[in-house]
Parts: sequence; C-alpha cells; structure tokens
Amino acid sequence: MPSASVYDMEGQVLREADLDSYVFGAPVNTAVLHQVVTSQLVNRRQGTASTKTRANVSGGNSKPFRQKGTGRARQGSTRAPHWRGGGNVFGPRPHTYDRAIPRKMKRLAIRSALSDKAASGRLLLMDALTFEEPRTKAMEALLDALPIERNVLALMPERDENVILSARNIHRVKVGHVESINVIELLKYDALLMPMATVTRIVEKFGAEADDALAAKRHPRVAERRKAYRAAAAEKAGE
Repeated sequence: MPSASVYDMEGQVLREADLDSYVFGAPVNTAVLHQVVTSQLVNRRQGTASTKTRANVSGGNSKPFRQKGTGRARQGSTRAPHWRGGGNVFGPRPHTYDRAIPRKMKRLAIRSALSDKAASGRLLLMDALTFEEPRTKAMEALLDALPIERNVLALMPERDENVILSARNIHRVKVGHVESINVIELLKYDALLMPMATVTRIVEKFGAEADDALAAKRHPRVAERRKAYRAAAAEKAGE
C-alpha cells in the first residue's frame, strides 16, 4: 500500500499515512498520460490563424498586359500566388483543434500522475495548511522547511484566501483547487503538496467507488461484476 509522510506547519514529520491503492498506487500508464496531455495542449489553441487567398486580396481585377506579343509569359492577374502581393496558396485557415478524450482516460491519467508522485516520494501531505493572515514570509518558511527541491503545486480542498495571497508572489509555488485538478499541472510541478482533507476529496472523486457509480449509470452489470472481482481479490489477499 502506498504511503506518504505527513508534515506540520514547521516542516516536522508527524506520521506516515497510508494512501488509497486505487488512486495513489495505480500503474503509471505513460501512453494515456501522453494522449491526455496532448489533447489538453491542443484544446488550448484558438485556431484563429488566417491568410488571404487570391480571392481575398484586393486588386488584380484587370489583366496586367495583353496576352500575346510581349515576349513574356501570359498573366491573368497580379494577385496570383507567384506575384508579389498575391494571395497565399496553402496558408492557415481558421479551424478548430478540439480533440475529445474519453472520461475514463482522463481519470486514468490523473490516477497515473498521482501514483507517479507517490511512488517517487514527491507527494507531501500536510496535517493542515492554514495561515492566520496572508504573509509571504510564512509561506517561504514553510517551503524551506519541507523537502522541496524545485517548484511545488499546492492543492487545497477549498478556497483559502490566506494561502492564495501568501503564495501569490512566489514563483516556485502554485495554489490550485482539487476540483480543477488536471494532468498538465500534476506533471509540470516537481512536488505535490496537499492537506489531508484534499486527499479525502481526491479519493471521493477518483476512487473505486466513484468509478463504480459512474459505470453503474451506463453499465450496471459491469459495475457489479467489478465490485465482486475486487471483493474476491481483497478476500484472497486477506487470507
């Protein structure tokens, strides 16, 4: 069973907490991670790049010179692509870059990213992450006391203005919300800092029971078989 150290606000280790194996002990599926990250980055593109073809540029309505007798190649318009000021042939046109990813793949990618953080020891748990008042020095002192080498993502169970304002001017820390968790941020930041309340919310949102509830809406029999299989595996492991 995966575990992680729980720290207090002074950076001292209080205890070792066992984590949910389904969420924090899943196999790291790099192929799914790649597809989900690619889709998120592609979906950020606006797709508004545009160029003008020969039908859109102004001018070129009349023939530049007569057809024969000049010794030059025949031309019908000065706005042809090979003329200076002419239209573009294969330039970009406005279109959507949206790429849909199944919900199961998104949830699997999040569990893979969380499991990678837990397996590599970059998951730091806090008994509670609170400040009496917004103070950047207090956040800096906490980060210096914790074993954080580079940047860190702090996931909060609910919005806390004191934590947000304390970390706002620190480049190596970003405060996020458990409801806006995504794969790109989990992979971008070297360490993941979470209060125990956040861990509970994540297990409720991405745990086995949550997956069974989603599956039961469309495939109730499959969900029942999955529950029975896990129960039998747990009973066998207990023996």
